[in-house]
Amino acid sequence: MIARVSTVAFQGIEAKLVDVQVMAAPGKMSMSIVGLPDKAVAESRERVQAALHASGLSMPVKKVTINLAPADLPKEGSHYDLPIAMGLMVAVGALPEDCLQSYVVLGELGLDGTIAPVAGVLPAAIAANMQELGLICPQACGSEAAWAGADMDILNPRSLIALANHFRGTQVLSRPKPALQSFSEGFEAIPDLADVKGQETAKRALEIAAAGNHNLLFSGPPGSGKSMLAQRLSGILPPLSAREMLDVSMIASVAGTLSGGRLTDRWPFRSPHHSASMAAMVGGGHRAKPGEISMAHHGVLFLDELPEFSPQVLDSLRQPLETGECMIARANHRVSYPARFQLVAAMNPCKCGMAGEPGFTCARGPRCRSDYQARISGPLLDRIDLRVEVAALKPSDLILTGAAEASVTVAGRVARARAIQEERYSRMGCAHVLTNAACPPHLLEDVASMSAEGRKLLYDVSDKLRLSARAYHRVLKVARTLADLDGSVHAERHHLAEAVAYRTSSEGVTA
Repeated sequence: MIARVSTVAFQGIEAKLVDVQVMAAPGKMSMSIVGLPDKAVAESRERVQAALHASGLSMPVKKVTINLAPADLPKEGSHYDLPIAMGLMVAVGALPEDCLQSYVVLGELGLDGTIAPVAGVLPAAIAANMQELGLICPQACGSEAAWAGADMDILNPRSLIALANHFRGTQVLSRPKPALQSFSEGFEAIPDLADVKGQETAKRALEIAAAGNHNLLFSGPPGSGKSMLAQRLSGILPPLSAREMLDVSMIASVAGTLSGGRLTDRWPFRSPHHSASMAAMVGGGHRAKPGEISMAHHGVLFLDELPEFSPQVLDSLRQPLETGECMIARANHRVSYPARFQLVAAMNPCKCGMAGEPGFTCARGPRCRSDYQARISGPLLDRIDLRVEVAALKPSDLILTGAAEASVTVAGRVARARAIQEERYSRMGCAHVLTNAACPPHLLEDVASMSAEGRKLLYDVSDKLRLSARAYHRVLKVARTLADLDGSVHAERHHLAEAVAYRTSSEGVTA
């Protein structure tokens, strides 16, 4: 007899259905797993046997062969334990033959028969729902799976015995309920923009970046407040939409970082250390996992001390910044992760950090600045819309500065500007575009319609600064965001002038 149980294998955040085929045939007692299993899957033999024994069942005195089909698809992870165990229980007659036909099953087994949480339950549940199947998953992952569909049949047992009793009719497992961690509750308090004294230009740039989802670079001496400003960006961004929340949570689920199976409407904010490797930043490794840029999907990737990152790691961001996708190609697999993130970076002007400061003379002279900034390639800088010089503040400035504007006030203006953008692109038939930074090139001239004075200014500046086509388009997008913040129909001359100024304001870091 051959028992069949459906489970999944992951390619990026996509879940592919896998058929677990279990056959118990006459022969010497043994158990083998075939179908390109990795080490974790091969070790399922020991976990499954121990879990069955703890549940009061013994392995059949037969030759057991388990095939994971399709055989040419690599199988990774410990979530194959539960489908293998359920297939064995059907094969030996401990469960009805047809009880698992309408379910996708995944879960890791403990030696005592308990079912431990696994990564990827949310995309697995969505894949099962698309096939009009139910889902069996660990108890800790039930609230995560419940988001896949209100009418979907979901079982989240605590142990193998509880699941068996459910199918025997001696115990009833209730359907789990979806859980949400709201933006306004259950989190650490977000630092408030009111804590930042002075730096009005930098605050203005932060507001523009938040309103249009533009990339931003702060440059200035140590202690000028660059990191402090960047850390307050989350406090002025609106909550994620339902679609964005699901996208973010699917990546977190595959990475195994979805806390308690609860989805959240807060923007991801990732801040990797400058020693991060290529695999840590873009993803990959022996078992391909999402990197920092994918974990920042629909959120913010903050790179502090930007030139201290490896130049190769920084240049690996160029393609994802344009396409919103990270493609990882290896000899044995090729996976794609979404990576539509907002880049916010901070840097010192030179290695010593004080180049250009009044009263300070660098021992290495101008070369200190040029060598340090040369670690950032021109093509990467060309993808950064706003570049702001953050000057050092004197202690007297901190004492005399009055009350600063709070994050909640700025967040209101950002929300209004974003609402204008969302309505505009929806009206133009691009409902998937939510911000000006993502505006398609074929719509840009219509979206960022300019006054005659503004058009002349932009043409003159483009020739003088020799802006690339990409830089020209990004200036237009920033000008459109400035117009949205002002509630203006057209991008006026002063909007374009301010957009150009932000692109050239940081000395030594220009287009």
